[in-house]
Amino acid sequence: MAGHPDRVAPKRALLSVSDKTGLIEFARALADRGVELLTTGGSKKLLSEAGIPVTEVADFTGFPEIMDGRVKTLHPKVHGGLLAVRDDAGHAKAMADHGIQPIDILVVNLYPFEETIARGAGYEETIENIDIGGPAMIRAASKNHAYVTVLVEPADYEAVIAEMDQGGVTFETRRRLAAKAYARTGAYDAAISGWFASVLGGKTGDFVAVGGKLAEDMRYGENPHQWARFYRSTEIRPGVSTATQLQGKVLSYNNINDTDAAFELVAEFDRSVPAVAIIKHANPCGVATGATLLEAYVKAHRCDPVSAYGGIVALNGTLDADTAKKIVEIFTEVIIAPSATDEAIAIVGAKKNLRLLVTGGLPDPKAPGITAKTVAGGLLVQSRDNGVVTAADLKVVTKRAPTDAELADLLFAFKVCKHVKSNAIVYVKDGATAGIGAGQMNRVDSSRIAAIRAAEAAETAGFKESLAKGSVVASDAFFPFADGLESAIAAGATAAIQPGGSIHDAEVIAAADKAGIAMVFTGMRHFRH
Repeated sequence: MAGHPDRVAPKRALLSVSDKTGLIEFARALADRGVELLTTGGSKKLLSEAGIPVTEVADFTGFPEIMDGRVKTLHPKVHGGLLAVRDDAGHAKAMADHGIQPIDILVVNLYPFEETIARGAGYEETIENIDIGGPAMIRAASKNHAYVTVLVEPADYEAVIAEMDQGGVTFETRRRLAAKAYARTGAYDAAISGWFASVLGGKTGDFVAVGGKLAEDMRYGENPHQWARFYRSTEIRPGVSTATQLQGKVLSYNNINDTDAAFELVAEFDRSVPAVAIIKHANPCGVATGATLLEAYVKAHRCDPVSAYGGIVALNGTLDADTAKKIVEIFTEVIIAPSATDEAIAIVGAKKNLRLLVTGGLPDPKAPGITAKTVAGGLLVQSRDNGVVTAADLKVVTKRAPTDAELADLLFAFKVCKHVKSNAIVYVKDGATAGIGAGQMNRVDSSRIAAIRAAEAAETAGFKESLAKGSVVASDAFFPFADGLESAIAAGATAAIQPGGSIHDAEVIAAADKAGIAMVFTGMRHFRH
């Protein structure tokens, strides 16, 4: 950028913050270096009580705060002081003509809108916590970063003081802080627009804004040559982003992605019934319910013990000592649960690299929300798949209806199918997955892979016949032809659940009737890509 000074030694600063962390120390450091301080409201009161000389913005502008503080910094003497190009003759003349003095440092963090919606405040209170003057000043100062330093969070105070002691704030720092400031106002506006969308029913409009706050720098992304960072959004949903990590090394990009998938899956099951999901590469390799979490874990692990090695374990209840002892018998990357007993925490603590996350609750599988995915030059935004199928939604399409036991397993299997990458086939028996086929280009292959896994799991467990024998089978989308279902029947399935809707439904139903199995249609599919 031509014409900008490398270093700027500030003479005047405006401080107007909601988060007053470190404000007294920073203001005193500025004052000690000869910087005149302008402040508003609560910031003025805090600094005055600390004995730091400050000037009220209303005195600086000659215009009082009005409308309950809604208008206080929206004034030409403020914005002119921030936006003036210092070495432009026309700007200098305008400043002289109108009594505008330069403002070299702006310190603003915004009204706590994100915190307001997080605690469930009412509509009017939420509206009052939308900052107007703050973002306007931040954008003005950031645009004029050739001359102005803008700070939007206390973490940057120390570095600015250090550079002032070296002769002034450098252009590179001013530019970096300006970029950060624009990102902050962008994330702030995204939170506001997201809240409005939720008020209006959750659907995004002609424009969509997505933002978040940096939670963690990652060592790398999916692969070592990719950089990665984890940002928290303003969505209030228990999970990885809200969890407390009690122990273990830092989570990786893949850990976070897989742990989120595991916890969202296990949350499908009512907390009154202990449930466990084991995830590998964002796909379940074992899911089960049981009388206890220990029983559920043993059943889930049995489905695919090879893939479970190095996996993610999610529980829908409190991690107890017995379950913890069993989980740590094999290498596990992450355990996530709503809570954990002290004894369980101590057991996991013996494995220094194993991460233990507690969330304080479970996400609601029926709650609305949005998901976003980047494509070249754009964003794909959709509502979260919060579809839940109940027994009342099912349509029996075969001559034989499912038994009560089969019906329970069919509903279980379809819940799991929702969280398996398409094309998805899931075998379930007695409240536990028996075989899972995921991510194949055709449904027949998924069915065959699931059957292979069921046979291998049985062999590992010392059973005489495949886990798929006497199981039920679920498909995330309709069987386009009878061959996928016939493969499942050959593996031993006695009942099937699928959305239906293929032009060949009659052929598929006929195959089910010929084999004497029951089949139900859901009318809802669960593609996951």
